[in-house]
Amino acid sequence: MKFSAHPLWLVGFRPFFLLACLSGLSFPILWALMFTGVLPAPAGRFLPVQWHAHEMFFGFGWAVIGGFLLTSTKNWVQVRGYHGAALIGLVAAWVLERVGMAFGGAWPGWLFWLSNLVFLGSIVVMLLWTLLRYRKQDSFRDNYFFLFVLPAFLAAKLLILDAGHFQAGWTMAIGLFRMAFLVMLERTLTQFMKGVFQAELLRDPRLDAAIKLSALTLVFQAWLPSWLAGALLLVCAVLLLVRFAGWKPGLAMTRIDLAVMYLGYLAIVGQLLLELAGIVWAPVWVGSVSVHLFSFGVMGLIIPPMLVRISKGHTGRKVVFDAGDKLLIWIMLAALVVRIVLPQFMPEVYGRWVHIAAGGWFLCFTILGARLLPRLLAPRVDGKEH
Repeated sequence: MKFSAHPLWLVGFRPFFLLACLSGLSFPILWALMFTGVLPAPAGRFLPVQWHAHEMFFGFGWAVIGGFLLTSTKNWVQVRGYHGAALIGLVAAWVLERVGMAFGGAWPGWLFWLSNLVFLGSIVVMLLWTLLRYRKQDSFRDNYFFLFVLPAFLAAKLLILDAGHFQAGWTMAIGLFRMAFLVMLERTLTQFMKGVFQAELLRDPRLDAAIKLSALTLVFQAWLPSWLAGALLLVCAVLLLVRFAGWKPGLAMTRIDLAVMYLGYLAIVGQLLLELAGIVWAPVWVGSVSVHLFSFGVMGLIIPPMLVRISKGHTGRKVVFDAGDKLLIWIMLAALVVRIVLPQFMPEVYGRWVHIAAGGWFLCFTILGARLLPRLLAPRVDGKEH
């Protein structure tokens, strides 16, 4: 068998979900060790916190979103997705970016920036090409949002790596990931609830559009007047809560695999309200609570069960959460409490909470990676090609 014909290269989620597990188990624990002085930070062009933010958003986060979008966009427009050599090239570019971020401080500027931009630049162009070329057969009319969101990730990346614009960069990155998660939840939770409970969720096109428009505007929160940013944060949070009430949360909470997705949805609301609080009266928290509510409460709670669902469903398996899958959810829920809640009560051991929370990510994604590996390296069990 040719290397490019291996099952790993049949569809985007296969290699990128494995890379997501690798980065999810390593980046948080590496940062915890750097934060407490056990390990030195990568020497070079940026501060340690810039490395941390960049690698969580554009290393881990884009391994997830890249795998998801490479898989979903082909289904949205009913075409064969990128595979084989194209997929191998994207994975090589992702790896090159990680090498550059870790060791590229002494590289010539052109080489560092080439290593840093080739992956995201390539995958954004490829995804946009798919959506634009086959737009007439697109199943979702609102995919035009991605025409704005995907290129904006490149701007957020560059801002994060610029010390003078770092805060604007991570605010923009959170806004873009928020947008991506809202679109994903809007489309998948409707299907999940109908499939499990035969329940129809509230879907008002005007409400859905208002949520996405307010979220899209908040991508540029760092440049908005504080009064306008505060108003948009409140509007988006209220609209999300209105829709949440119509999404039968009581029913969803009876199943841990669905409940965790709803909790991730509420974490988006909570992060919006924390940002609003920071504008209105600036409460004092221990740690960057707003940022870490998004990373632990949204990314940490939603991504593991999403990887489980996609890796089972798209390899021909029945999507049923067994004890091991549920364990992943409980580990991440515990990590969320340790990282966000406990430091507010015992700030004197803040470094210990950072280590324990990072250890939760290490444990979760190590277990998840070990469980996904044989599934993603093998052909589909139902005999279909991809």
